[in-house]
Amino acid sequence: MQQQPYERPGIPAARQGARVLVVDDDPTVAEVVAGYLDRAGHVVDRADDGPTALTRAAAHRPDLVVLDLMLPGMDGLEVCRRLRGRGPVPVIMLTARGDEDDRILGLEVGADDYVTKPFSPRELVLRVESVLRRARPAAVSRPLGAAGLTLDPAARNAAKNGTELALTLREFDLLAFFLRHPGRAYSREELMREVWGWDFGDLSTVTVHVRRLRGKVEDDPARPRLIQTVWGVGYRFDPTATGGEED
Repeated sequence: MQQQPYERPGIPAARQGARVLVVDDDPTVAEVVAGYLDRAGHVVDRADDGPTALTRAAAHRPDLVVLDLMLPGMDGLEVCRRLRGRGPVPVIMLTARGDEDDRILGLEVGADDYVTKPFSPRELVLRVESVLRRARPAAVSRPLGAAGLTLDPAARNAAKNGTELALTLREFDLLAFFLRHPGRAYSREELMREVWGWDFGDLSTVTVHVRRLRGKVEDDPARPRLIQTVWGVGYRFDPTATGGEED
């Protein structure tokens, strides 16, 4: 069930924001991020380590978590795993490292987006609002289905041959996009724009999410049949195909 926005006294309902949990052991970063999110109309909880973050999230389920990768004791990857184990919650990972492996690890454990430090707080707010916007149920949207897959955009649930799929926010949106546009090849740039809502970004994000989605919808992810790689172009969803190759 979709959580309702936390009501803030004195702010009209139409402008009520979401509850965002900011997890960072750097008090300066946490304060700046919390300040920008607060001014954008969101209600902000803060934690400076993993166990505290999990306790806060259990007490007041957040609509989104901004999570630092490098935390003392329990790192951000483990916090993300445990949060995702409790149920779907959008996560934006913060990392001070520029190493691609760290970014991919964050996406692999279920983060919906990441921002590399140092970052623009305004850009982070835009990314938060983009992820939140896509997490909300569609106002009017018909159920989708093909090749044993069913997806209900309004209820935000999906299944394969009647068995519910555990999809992250981005995996869900990516599958919905493919189901709406079967048979056409899309570049990673187009998928970034259409699914993530960004005209720029690290295209490895798309690659990782396609790989994760294949692992959940394909009978044999090593030989994907539904989500095919179109060499030199990108990816194509083909519910009628009989075989494919991994990128």
